[in-house]
Amino acid sequence: MAEITYVRGDATAPQGKGVKVIAHVCNDLGGWGKGFVLALSRRWPEPEAAFRRWHRERAGNDFGLGALQLVQVEPYVWVANLVGQRGIRTGRSTGVPVRYEAIGTALAALGDHARELGASVHMPRIGCGLAGGRWERVEPLVSARLVERGVPVTVYDVG
Repeated sequence: MAEITYVRGDATAPQGKGVKVIAHVCNDLGGWGKGFVLALSRRWPEPEAAFRRWHRERAGNDFGLGALQLVQVEPYVWVANLVGQRGIRTGRSTGVPVRYEAIGTALAALGDHARELGASVHMPRIGCGLAGGRWERVEPLVSARLVERGVPVTVYDVG
């Protein structure tokens, strides 16, 4: 049985050969400006532009919790925008924005695409930063939707 590989490093510079998909969690408000997305935007403008367009045109597309958007940024590198966060945390917020079911749905779709592309998936501990999630809840979703379906996964911890 395959398992998740954990490494220290930068998820925006995925290690290994072949096609790679960098996965991260986005909110359902169309906001892009804090957390891991800043590192993505420093490397490539396309994921942010595509995400903002997807949100702006949401009346005519599938944007919403559980949705997946794949954006090609290099010949063998894609970014997966997974909508797995309801809103954002504010000073008055109660509870956390993470939505585990939505992350699971988006990861299942990502699993299908990764298999079609013959790709490995690379990510920070998705849903566990600004979204406020717990890795103990996210990790089983990553395992079930990706690893158990034969998709290699590498999780990057900074520093």
